Amino acid sequence: MKQTLTAWVFAIATVLGGMAHAQTQPVVIELYTAQGCSSCPPADKLLQELAKRDDVIALALHVDYWDYIGWKDKFADPAHSARQKAYAVAGGRHSVYTPQMIIDGRDHVVGNHPMDVAELVQAHAQRERPVTLNLTRAGDGRISIRASSAKHAAKPFVVQLVRYRPEETVDIKRGENAGKRLTYANIVSDWTVLTEWDGRAPLSIEVPAPGDRPVVVLIQRPGPGTIEAAARLR
Repeated sequence: MKQTLTAWVFAIATVLGGMAHAQTQPVVIELYTAQGCSSCPPADKLLQELAKRDDVIALALHVDYWDYIGWKDKFADPAHSARQKAYAVAGGRHSVYTPQMIIDGRDHVVGNHPMDVAELVQAHAQRERPVTLNLTRAGDGRISIRASSAKHAAKPFVVQLVRYRPEETVDIKRGENAGKRLTYANIVSDWTVLTEWDGRAPLSIEVPAPGDRPVVVLIQRPGPGTIEAAARLR
């Protein structure tokens, strides 16, 4: 789908302006994309712009179900496809697609529709967060995770740790994007469930996170459902 330059600039300005105030936690954007998808490059480009923000955690999850059409995505992981399908089942949808953006685990939108993305991100930036979350480096390649939940929100949560590559460029040689050199941002490389938490008592754990890649922690309702808290260490 073609997007005019004016639409791109205005959409991004809407996101940035709408999130400039009353923001205490970042909005999480999961982009389900594939190197073999001809509709995905505009969404990948939008994610690059969103990845520059401190008040957004933008994550690119490359899926493997388009590999059969001529180009194997080097970042694809069957676990990403499974997570996207789990969102579809939880939301009562019968199919998945690319490019899809899922905002805070709750709303989904076509990833190459920047105005729709902007409106959803702005709405989530303003919603109340029932969980507070803090990350600190504990030394020896470990991080400390501390969280607390409002009493009315003390229901099951899933605590997850995500690692990503900040940027890589790929020359696509076959498939729908053959001949293109495409740059991808915040490419998810690891997604680990750390623990389940009932929210009744404060959470305090230390976990290994070796290496210099950014670290993201998400506290999410099962399902997968709404992401109630997110934090990052770069």
